[in-house]
Amino acid sequence: MRRSVLLLTATLLVAACGEKLAEKKGAPPTLITTTQSKTVALEVSERTLGSLEAVDDPKIGAEIAGKIVTIAVRAGEAVARGQLLAQLDPTDAGHQATADNAETARLQALLAQQERVLARQTELVQMNFISKNALDEATAQRDALKSQLATAQARAGLSRNNVDKTRVVAPFAGTIEEQLVAAGDYVKLGDPLFRLVSNARLRAHLPFPESAAPRLKVGMPVRITSPLAPESGIEAVVEDIRPTVGEGNRAIDVIARLDNPGTLKAGGSVDAAVVTGQKAQAVVVPEQAVVLRPAGKVVYLIAEGKARQQVVEVGSKQRGLIEITSGLTGGETVALDGAGFLSNGAAVNVKEMPKTAAAPPVAPKPQ
Repeated sequence: MRRSVLLLTATLLVAACGEKLAEKKGAPPTLITTTQSKTVALEVSERTLGSLEAVDDPKIGAEIAGKIVTIAVRAGEAVARGQLLAQLDPTDAGHQATADNAETARLQALLAQQERVLARQTELVQMNFISKNALDEATAQRDALKSQLATAQARAGLSRNNVDKTRVVAPFAGTIEEQLVAAGDYVKLGDPLFRLVSNARLRAHLPFPESAAPRLKVGMPVRITSPLAPESGIEAVVEDIRPTVGEGNRAIDVIARLDNPGTLKAGGSVDAAVVTGQKAQAVVVPEQAVVLRPAGKVVYLIAEGKARQQVVEVGSKQRGLIEITSGLTGGETVALDGAGFLSNGAAVNVKEMPKTAAAPPVAPKPQ
């Protein structure tokens, strides 16, 4: 019995010594980098998610009635300007063009003959062999033939155009969004054949709540980013603001036109910020310095090898920076890389950063 008590006592002493040793040793410091909160001029903006629409998005229609004999492209296919999309049966138009060309040639021959007759009769009148009335009659016949020839030439030109119109070609480079007909279909003048979309020029539709309307104006700059081009900011300008009414909500549709850098597509989604003004004195830190904890959004202030948790409120984001509207005053040293691994009071080991880091960008002046 006594031996058991001694063994238990020894075990407890060993455990207590281990705990004290562990407390004395502590957790290893977390390796981090730091930055300072800065006061900069910051754009004030209204943010939203929007969608892209092609500016050039026509339905290509038949310019002449006829039967479709060939479909040269399919939906989803990229086409160049002038590329053949479909061929209508050119037989009837070709026959008409042949007949009109023949009529033109006949009238040209008659006119040439009448010009020779007129020249001869002019000589005879000068020699007093025939009366001037005969010359006037020949002149009238020549003028009538000229008029008939002009009409025939115009008709022949239309016939040639109709032959050309049996070839349906792309008016600009783009993508066939829809194929609306098939080979063998008979189409009338104006019937839609294809829907062609060009991504060269795009229009962004940006929905905002009605409450934002007083702050939004035509001509304001828009900063656009897309999942298809996350690293490149795209500049646009508000060109129109339209009211929209949906079920249970009132909103406005802000429209911005932009030139495609080459990666965007009609129908895609975008993240947009309409720049409404500028805040001269805004406290900012890099976005990765702000982490989420049970207390809310926090940064970790670094001093004397320790991290102290500081709850903050945030505002707008711009080019990798986030505005701190409450909790910092500017100039504080905060954790950057490794902030997500910290807790309040944690020991830290600060890794020295190169001294060539660029200062945060200053917001451009609103246009």
